[in-house]
Parts: sequence; structure tokens; C-alpha cells
Amino acid sequence: MDAKPLEILLVEDNEDDAVLIQEGFHSIRLMNVVQVVRDGIEAMDYLKKRPPYENVAKPGIVLLDINMPRMNGFEVLQAMKADTELKPIPVVMLTTSSREEDVVKAFSDGAASYISKPAGLGALNDVVAQFGLYWTITSKTPRTE
Repeated sequence: MDAKPLEILLVEDNEDDAVLIQEGFHSIRLMNVVQVVRDGIEAMDYLKKRPPYENVAKPGIVLLDINMPRMNGFEVLQAMKADTELKPIPVVMLTTSSREEDVVKAFSDGAASYISKPAGLGALNDVVAQFGLYWTITSKTPRTE
């Protein structure tokens, strides 16, 4: 089965985690385009194509951290699911939190999946590889423009 290119928007305020996640995608050699923004405000600007993001492609999936400055991941998720243009985009929470109440809230707010970031580079690479294979080969996502 051939992998399809998947535009991924990674919303991550931790620079080290963002780099590790991007390296994880690169290491499994899937044809993904990963764009990174640092907080929820930037994510909404990107998704709504506000300056400086007027010419970006709509992502096929959003990887979303919970704990971020200015606008947290739950607020971004709620805003996306309340917007008819953004609602179809699958959102995967990728966060250090493994609290049950965060998992329940994420799914009740419309998340497609919830992944707790493991400690350690090898474990994070494994999670990124599994995510990449599932979302680009196994799962079907809505077409983006």
C-alpha cells in the first residue's frame, strides 16, 4: 500500500519536542510535510490563513499540544470544531499529560486521538513512527485543498 503525502500542522511550544517529532517523521521516510507553529494563536492564524499564512495549504491533520502559552490546545480544539471549515480536520492531541480528565475532555471536544508523549528519544521516535504509519497508510482523512 502506498503512503500518501499528508500535510501535518504541529502545534508545539517546546522547541526540542518539535525538532524530535520532525526528525521522527523524517526517519520513517514518509512523504509528510510538517509545518510547525508555537502556540494556539499562531495555529488559528495558520488554519484561518491570516497573515503571514495566507498562502499555506490546509493541513490534513493537526498534532496539538495541550499546555501552551496564549491559547491552549483545548481552546484551539474547541475553536476548530466550532468552525465549519476547520471541523473536518482530524486533531490528535500529542501532549505530556496522561491525566484521565484531559483524555476525556479531548475526546468530548472532538479530538480524533490522544497520544501521551513518552519520556526518552527512542520511545518518542516509536510513537511518531506509529502515528505516521497509521495516519498516512491505514487511516483515510478528508481531502484538503
